[in-house]
Parts: sequence; structure tokens; C-alpha cells
Amino acid sequence: MKHSYHIQGMTCNGCRNHVEQTLSAVEGVTNASVNLENEEAIIEMESHILTDTFQKALPEKYTITKKQQNKVSNSVSADNVFLATEEKTKLQQLKPLFIILGYIAIATVLLNYKRDTWDEAMLDFMGLFFIVFSFFKILDVKGFPKSFKMYDPLAKVIPIYGWIYPFIETVLGLMFLMRFEIPIALIATLIILGITTVGVTKTLLDKKSIQCACLGTTLKLPMTEATFIENAIMIVMAVFMLIQFI
Repeated sequence: MKHSYHIQGMTCNGCRNHVEQTLSAVEGVTNASVNLENEEAIIEMESHILTDTFQKALPEKYTITKKQQNKVSNSVSADNVFLATEEKTKLQQLKPLFIILGYIAIATVLLNYKRDTWDEAMLDFMGLFFIVFSFFKILDVKGFPKSFKMYDPLAKVIPIYGWIYPFIETVLGLMFLMRFEIPIALIATLIILGITTVGVTKTLLDKKSIQCACLGTTLKLPMTEATFIENAIMIVMAVFMLIQFI
């Protein structure tokens, strides 16, 4: 996608070059072209990036604002959509995530309430978790890798990993539900979620405003502490169950 921005504060070609290089270095930007005379920047990006992200990257002397495009009067710019989302409370933003986790928890209870023990309830929860979450990722299997590599360290280095990740989750989900090679599934869970959690933690510490790809790109979820907690819970479960199998 390509967007136009107005930039104030440039006084020479040196400023223009500096601004162009800074914008090009922002994560997710594929190309940035700056025009000094028109005080304009044309930025191409893999997925939507908030104007605030560009502003934080630039020195204080420069001000960047989104140019209003001439569209149908009732249309809303992508920035406005994202800002409207940001104004909601975190609970409102993450409502779909909590609902899905609630359904997974209820399904886990229904699968285990007649059993003598609840020792394997965690395996059912983890299996359902991976199956459901992989389903939402596969809904937009082409768009998911672009969002995923915004924060996953391995997907940044090996792009193909982002393409196969949803199917890895599907396989892990089936392994847990079918009780097939559980130790291997648990180790794989620790590895892939551990890598992702490192990226999520870095994103949160850098205070970047990006979309979380945990439920694919169909549901527009922001990257928040809930993403870290969600991964942490799965990692703790995997460690606990792995200790049981050792």
C-alpha cells in the first residue's frame, strides 16, 4: 500500500536525504521518496503503519502528517480507523480474543468433566488453542506472513517460516488432541512460542503500534500485553506438561 504525507521542517537537500533514509528504515516500509519543494513523502508499506510511528522515528524538528485523499465523502482514512481503535479501552480492543479463549476453556471443561482426573485437560486446551488460532491465520494465509514478520524474529530472517507457521500450529493442535508424540509437540511449542514471545516483548518495550497476527489479519487486534500473557500461559502449560512426561 502507498500513502502520501506532508512533512514540515526540511530546509535543504541534506534534510530531505535524512528524512528519506529515516522513513525508509522504519520497520514495514518498502520504499520512501521525499520531495523537498512540495514538502511531501510518498511511503510504500507492507501493511498499515500509524503516522505516530513515523513521527517518533523522525527528529523533533520535522513534523509529518497524513495527506487527506480525495475519496467519497463518507470514506475514512486508515489512520482515522486505527486512531479510533486506539481510543477504545484495551478490554474493548481485545474482546474477540477473550471470547475465543473463553470458548476454548468451556470446550476443555466439557471434554474433561466426566473423566476421573483432569490431568490431560491442559493437552486438550493446548490442542484446541492451536487448532482455533491456526484457523483464523489460514483465513488470510497470504496476508498473515506480512503481519507476522513485523514482530516475529524468525519470520523476519526466514520469510517462508511465516507462510508455514499456521500449518505448524494445525499439526501441533492435532498432535495434542490425538495424544501423538506429546513430548515432541511440547518441545516444538516451547520453541515457536518462545521465539514469538521474544519478538512480542521487544515490540511492547519499543512501544510500537502494530497489528497482532495471533488471530490472523481478519480480526484487527493491536499488539498489547495480552498477547504476551497469552503466549506466556501456553509456555507455562508446555513446561508443566513436559515435566510430567519426563
